[in-house]
Amino acid sequence: MRLRDLDDIDRAILTHLQKDGRLSNVELAGLVSLSESACLRRVRNLEDGGIIDGCVVLLNAAACGRPGTVFVQVALDRQQQEDLQAFEEAVKEVPEVMECYLMSGEQDFMLRVIVKDATDYERIHTQHLTRLPGVARVHSGFALRTVLKKTEIPL
Repeated sequence: MRLRDLDDIDRAILTHLQKDGRLSNVELAGLVSLSESACLRRVRNLEDGGIIDGCVVLLNAAACGRPGTVFVQVALDRQQQEDLQAFEEAVKEVPEVMECYLMSGEQDFMLRVIVKDATDYERIHTQHLTRLPGVARVHSGFALRTVLKKTEIPL
């Protein structure tokens, strides 16, 4: 299923669920002017079609003791498929790594890491990041302040 296949009601359902994923089917049906069964059918179709990827609760990292964000650029020794795969599988095991992207350009990967403080990042850097398979260089930058962080995808 692709975005262009969606009608206005599907888009309204997605908009409301992105704002509040805890809406009950009854509440959602009322917001988009559908019967409860029709609304549930559409939500399930959006899930089955891969438009809805999952439902989660977003936690406040600072309230959970991880107020810091570090963006980490990683360069590997080699960029062979097996090297990339080995890194990708290993980085999934580092709990503080919240996101990992394969990049174009000089660096091979970009990570978003959450930390308690600089000492905590030093631990993660020493015990985890530099020990990942194939790592040649690690460049880190601490976020000073979050200016914008979105979870809603424009439809």
